[in-house]
Amino acid sequence: MTISVNALLKGGVYFSDGAWGTELMKKGYSIGECPELLNKENPDIVSQVAKSYVAAGSTIILTNTFGGNRIALSKFGLEEQAAELNMLGVSLSREAAQGKALVFASMGPTGKMIAMGEVNPEDLYDAFFEQADSFKKAGAHGIVVETMGDLEEYSAALFAAVATGLPVVGSMSFDSGKDNRFTMMGVSIEQMVRAAEEAGAAMVGANCGVGIENYVSIAEGLLEETDLPIWIKANAGLPQIKNGQTVYTMTPEDFALHARKLVEKGVRVVGGCCGTTPAHIKSLCSATKQTHS
Repeated sequence: MTISVNALLKGGVYFSDGAWGTELMKKGYSIGECPELLNKENPDIVSQVAKSYVAAGSTIILTNTFGGNRIALSKFGLEEQAAELNMLGVSLSREAAQGKALVFASMGPTGKMIAMGEVNPEDLYDAFFEQADSFKKAGAHGIVVETMGDLEEYSAALFAAVATGLPVVGSMSFDSGKDNRFTMMGVSIEQMVRAAEEAGAAMVGANCGVGIENYVSIAEGLLEETDLPIWIKANAGLPQIKNGQTVYTMTPEDFALHARKLVEKGVRVVGGCCGTTPAHIKSLCSATKQTHS
């Protein structure tokens, strides 16, 4: 293993991976299908994505489990396969890592709102704990609760993940309000940080939402609010619509320039979200290593 979880939490700069969905689409996955089912029915393409990020220089890779909680899986009729699909996702990333990268399992939102009466808090927690427990059983090194916009759901996921004893990253998406410093549900940086600290998260950060050029100020806000290590996985700029399709035009080189600014501010883990590819991560790794050397 090139790094350990203890080393990650104590200091240094580390590199996460980039987008998974778009990379899986390049290999045959179609929007509207259940991506987690690929872990069982087409594991080769999942492995290829994971391996491509390890080859690009990622020292932390995620898993194809973003929507693997039973509530999200229920729309595909796959809720009873939740544990199996999550364990397979972790196993595939661990095999791809070959001891060269840590595996932090991805835990995304359910798509249901407590405030709207679509789900109750107990069912929400139970779904997240089932998923998190599956991650631990499969050998994940940590868990990242990511792309969250609602504070109640974020907190439920964090408490469930922390209950496993694994180190947990709490990450929300910022794209609304003044200077894009709030989530779509109006959660502030301070509220997010307090919830993460209360739950016992080991790291806190932001992903998706606005492009990387806007996440420098978000990182500054996080660093002002907490002593926890900061994790940022930003999009490759802002999306554009071309020929009816959403595209991200930021080059790997430009993405890396913004990533250097994040490292200079004190961000501990940098990676990519929507629109980023292994080429973006490779460029990011090269640029930030130079910055940190």
